[in-house]
Amino acid sequence: MTAALDWSARSAADALAAVRSRARGLTDEEARDRLAVDGPNLLRRRRSGALGVLARQFRNAVLILLIVSAALAGLLGDAVDAIIIGVILLASVGLGFVEEYAAERTTGRLQDSMAHQALVVRDGHARSIPVTDIVVGDVVHLTMGSRVPADLRMLETHDLTCDESVLTGEQSPSMKSPDPTPPGAALAERTSLAYQGTIVRSGSATGVVIATGADTEIGRIAQQLGGRLPETAFQAGLRRFSLLLMWVAAVLVATVLLTSALLHRPILDSLLFALAIAVGITPQLLPAVVNTSLAAGARRLARRKVVVKRLVCIEDLGNIEVLVTDKTGTLTTGEIEFTASLDPGGTPDSRIAGIAVATVDPAGTGAGSTDALDAALVRATDVIPAATVRLPFDHARRRASGIGPDSTLVCKGAPDAILPLCDEVPPAAAEVVRQQLEQGVRLLAVASKPFDGGGITAQDETGLTLRGFLTFSDAVRPEAAAAIQRLEALGIRLIVATGDHPAVAETVCTRLGVPSAGTLTGAELDALDDDALAASLRETVIVARVSPEQKARVVSVLRRSGAVAFLGDGVNDALALHDSDVGISVDTATDVAKDAADVVLLEKSLAVLADGVEQGRRIFRNTLKYVYMAASGNLGNMISAAAASAFLPFLPMLPGQILLGNLLYDASQLTISTDRVDRDALRRPSKWDIGLIGRFMLVFGPLSTFFDLATFAMLIGVFHATPSEFRSGWFVESLVSQALVVLVIRTQRFPFLRSRPGTALLVAVFAVAGAAVLLPFAPFAGALGMQPVPVGMLLALGGLVVAYLVVADIAKRLFFHREDRPARPTVDRRLHRAVGGLVR
Repeated sequence: MTAALDWSARSAADALAAVRSRARGLTDEEARDRLAVDGPNLLRRRRSGALGVLARQFRNAVLILLIVSAALAGLLGDAVDAIIIGVILLASVGLGFVEEYAAERTTGRLQDSMAHQALVVRDGHARSIPVTDIVVGDVVHLTMGSRVPADLRMLETHDLTCDESVLTGEQSPSMKSPDPTPPGAALAERTSLAYQGTIVRSGSATGVVIATGADTEIGRIAQQLGGRLPETAFQAGLRRFSLLLMWVAAVLVATVLLTSALLHRPILDSLLFALAIAVGITPQLLPAVVNTSLAAGARRLARRKVVVKRLVCIEDLGNIEVLVTDKTGTLTTGEIEFTASLDPGGTPDSRIAGIAVATVDPAGTGAGSTDALDAALVRATDVIPAATVRLPFDHARRRASGIGPDSTLVCKGAPDAILPLCDEVPPAAAEVVRQQLEQGVRLLAVASKPFDGGGITAQDETGLTLRGFLTFSDAVRPEAAAAIQRLEALGIRLIVATGDHPAVAETVCTRLGVPSAGTLTGAELDALDDDALAASLRETVIVARVSPEQKARVVSVLRRSGAVAFLGDGVNDALALHDSDVGISVDTATDVAKDAADVVLLEKSLAVLADGVEQGRRIFRNTLKYVYMAASGNLGNMISAAAASAFLPFLPMLPGQILLGNLLYDASQLTISTDRVDRDALRRPSKWDIGLIGRFMLVFGPLSTFFDLATFAMLIGVFHATPSEFRSGWFVESLVSQALVVLVIRTQRFPFLRSRPGTALLVAVFAVAGAAVLLPFAPFAGALGMQPVPVGMLLALGGLVVAYLVVADIAKRLFFHREDRPARPTVDRRLHRAVGGLVR
């Protein structure tokens, strides 16, 4: 909004003149001209099309390597290798595109909403037009329940109040007036303005449009969301892992080429073999496995009322360590509940509530900020307000009055507005007010006096007798306490960020059993630098009276030490949603909030969110299984191939055979997303730990190489295998062992007996192992450079595979037992730093 404070301070006439309009509105021609210049009244950002989704599939170092390898194989005339790499590339890109594009379309359907209409004066006549066609200078009519279609300067109001919680976080509606406000007023105090996206709670008004689209107060926030989305923790880990593989591949390729040159091997054959080594060490279907796992998880989450807009955030959802959430609607129901009626000394007295009903509007709508309180009072007392004379609430008086059934004038309102009107206030009453306000409850005072007159005026509200107080609070969601305990059991720390009063937030947390180590206010937050704020947030549970920018800063500071999710539904939450690792909103949220979110809950409940966290952890754990197994297995095989090429007079395996084996293995791992996950693995967040992955590769890669070398020795020394028999035998042993070891390494428990694999994974693994055994006997085996393997050789290879699986299970137990210890030896710390530093 241009010069927003000036608009609020200007008179209604000056505002009309400034936008070149008049009370009878614009003409159709003027409106068309302005719409052509300013554009439609829209906030929503554009979504990616098919080409954009396709382009995103290639933002991966593994796929770039595949493209280069396929091109080189084609240029060097190796059609078989080029075709195999091409199939791998198409499978990875195709699966990723199909799954992500489907998610994009789902997102589109979620974000598209019904077209809203607004009542606008054109050519002197009121008519309903699409909100998108509204322009600066239009005169708009507002009625109760309508959504403000643009930023307006009030021209005329009739008891107008607007719910501005989407902008300010405050639940109490704001009373509006055409009177100018003092220059420099805060957003919530600009009572002569109504903001786009806010809701009319009561009354009616006419206003002139002073800003539309991106120029509105909401649009200002939406524009800050237009930058590139921050890299999530999972994306960063995947990128660093890919770079680690690139470094290892480069070292192996250089070693193979140098060895071939020293042995005077043919350059073309050596280059193709080195190329196969480079491709073979990478988990080629990693993007496809990740996308397939994410898409399957997205479908499961949808059944649990969790809609994922950015697939990659499913895993980040499982890895969150801190959840920053709003209060209203998440911890509370968003409704006010009546809690107690007290006499002036603070003693419970149910009669006070019955007396106060006389001030309630019989229609049940009330006026101003007492609506929710009146509704809660009527629900609690079961007393139907009588059609009596009333003086409605207004923000100037901050009270409402009515005539009770016994001809008494009853006045109800804020304590500081009621107590000065009483002839005598007991000393204990002031202490009751202080104590109740400190406890964070909403407090109303009730006073009365005999009344014989007809209508009520403000002058009659004097000489009152204090009868007592009414207390109200935000109704706590019944399932919230159990959901918070469940999140704590998952290792997630809760921080409440609210625009509400600190005492109110502390009361809600106390009722939910959430211990508060102190509240940090927005003003205190601004006085801290980032380091001091980070230290404070390690102990703080509640951040109160915060602006949208302050919420975003809290999220950014928390992200420095771990993955952070933010749950919110208002425009004031959009910046924090955008800046978090996982932005979470609800389907009833504002458009801006849903646009900024990564995950949308169909039910605003922490219990639903806990379901999503568990599902995210299952997916992440299963993805890491593939990473650990594929990377270490491929490393072992490629080290074996590179070593064998140095002492064998022939290539130990043809490039096409290496690629085919990897393709078959990776295809079986597309089912990894369906695998079961041990329950204890869900109790804490999982993270990308490049050092841990590197150590795992350095243990299990050489272990695989050891058994490969034993296979080589057996094939040459015992069976005197020909080059074709050697390649066929090693192909069988390497692929069968790599496929079956998945069942061992997938769990830290004893396989099968204490941790059963998923059915789909089990079938896929044995299918690939069977295919490996049968391929040398296939009619087209010759084209692949293979030949049938003798039965005795097959049995001997089977014995080696069994031995490998037993040793791998023992090594797994030792490895993870050592990793779980609090401290590592100095040598291991140096290795951790070296492997981690390699990819920074």
